[in-house]
Amino acid sequence: MNVAASTDSREFAEAGAADIGPDHPLFSQMPSSVSFNKLRKRLLRQVRQAFDDFAMLKGQKRWLIGLSGGKDSYGLLALLLDLQWRGLLPVELIACNLDQGQPNFPKHVLPDYLASIGVRHRIEYRDTYSVVKEKVPQGATYCSLCSRLRRGNLYRIAREEGCDALVLGHHREDILETFFMNFFHGGRLASMPAKLLNDDGDLMVLRPLAYAAEDDLAKFATAMRFPIIPCDLCGSQDGLQRNAMKAMLADIEARMPGRKDTMLRALAHVNPSHLLDPTLFDFSSLAAVSANDDTN
Repeated sequence: MNVAASTDSREFAEAGAADIGPDHPLFSQMPSSVSFNKLRKRLLRQVRQAFDDFAMLKGQKRWLIGLSGGKDSYGLLALLLDLQWRGLLPVELIACNLDQGQPNFPKHVLPDYLASIGVRHRIEYRDTYSVVKEKVPQGATYCSLCSRLRRGNLYRIAREEGCDALVLGHHREDILETFFMNFFHGGRLASMPAKLLNDDGDLMVLRPLAYAAEDDLAKFATAMRFPIIPCDLCGSQDGLQRNAMKAMLADIEARMPGRKDTMLRALAHVNPSHLLDPTLFDFSSLAAVSANDDTN
């Protein structure tokens, strides 16, 4: 991660975000407090930093935004609409919710909300809930299969809508938790990339909230009064590995404030010669030069 903002981001911070007003209808009911204004500017700056660091706007014309109804995807949509409204995001946006057939899912909430703020959207129904319940053994976690089924459908919808990318609301904590899950349970160093080309090579997966803190997004969602829809499928399960990683990271951050940002920076500063993977660094070519060698 580049700690210093890029030229574009500095210009945005000094000009476009210096005095943010309620331009887009989404922000018509936003708080007028100084603290909220600072929070909003910080999140916008972090999104633009991710755009710059990972060249997210290169060749992009239309994005499908995965909207679950949770705080993170609502925040993502709001921030992208804000940037688009100001002419800082020259990309067409389509919000998409995949109704997976969870019991008691309030089907009216998202279409009503999106229509009220004038956002182009698509609501797709696919009963993946029944598939997950059938395939996953009693007591096991649903997240992995649920995520794969959801992602496959979103890829399909993105293609049908002529989109260049699927844009998701994963944030800083999601990235760190995934890293430690792979580290502790998968035996590999890997996490969620901010920019990924899908296996078929025809769609990008983008995560513009990669630098955003989950706590900031929670505060933003509360202040904006987003109509949050809880996940009754996986959110109600206890003992998930991700919950353990979340608790561990929260404990580390409480005892040593700032460690989450430090860990995120570490993921952007990898030194292959100081790890143990011979496929990333050619250890066999290392050879010491004797001090007695005459190099002249």
